[in-house]
Amino acid sequence: MSLKSRLIAAFSVLSLIAAACATTQQGQPSEAGGSSTVEELPTEGGTGDQQATAEAPTPAPAPASSAPIPQLNAFGGPEEGFTAKMPGNPPQAVRNKIPSKNGEISTAAWNGNVEGVIYSLSFFEYPTKTVASRAPEAFLNEGRDGMVAQLKGKLLNEENITINDAYPGKAFTIASDSGEVKSRIYLVGPRLYTMLTLYNPSIGAPAADEFLRSLVLINPPPRIERTGGRATTTTGPTDAGTPGPTDAGTP
Repeated sequence: MSLKSRLIAAFSVLSLIAAACATTQQGQPSEAGGSSTVEELPTEGGTGDQQATAEAPTPAPAPASSAPIPQLNAFGGPEEGFTAKMPGNPPQAVRNKIPSKNGEISTAAWNGNVEGVIYSLSFFEYPTKTVASRAPEAFLNEGRDGMVAQLKGKLLNEENITINDAYPGKAFTIASDSGEVKSRIYLVGPRLYTMLTLYNPSIGAPAADEFLRSLVLINPPPRIERTGGRATTTTGPTDAGTPGPTDAGTP
């Protein structure tokens, strides 16, 4: 992969998070007593009045497991090649095209911010030649490592997963000063899907797991096989041409 493609993989996640914040903050001035955002993570220590405030008795936050799960609404469709569910109003796609050595890279992102939790689903659609030149694991690892590096975080856990019993992926959690991130990445044909949630770990994100499990592929493309760096395609499982449930929990 070219240096430009590596940089795209490394910086894509933070761009999505920034876009999600900007999209949801426009026209939404903060109000007293409103929900805190991820940027409002509590800091340790303090001086003067801050210490006095911290010493005042305050109710402990409710465990994430007992918090109500917000309603999730569907977005995407046949024209996008997938459906998924996200809390709040169905998001609008933000699209872009990036030139690369092997051809144009198409990108699309759907972002939301509900009760201080950022949700994002995006894909980078690479030229077939780019995907055929490297093993799927390389794309997945660079997506994960780029996210850890740009958040200056620590990888807490990771597992290999699949979707539709045909396309490889990774599920992992990252701890960082910006908040905790739960993410899933899949390589589906020429598309690298990234789903993530960013939240304050002391508050939690009750809808995170349901969002991350909600991706359903519609008429997914054939898998791109790697044979001496040249692209060949093979069909997936017999039901790969129709929408089906994700198999994200299968190692």
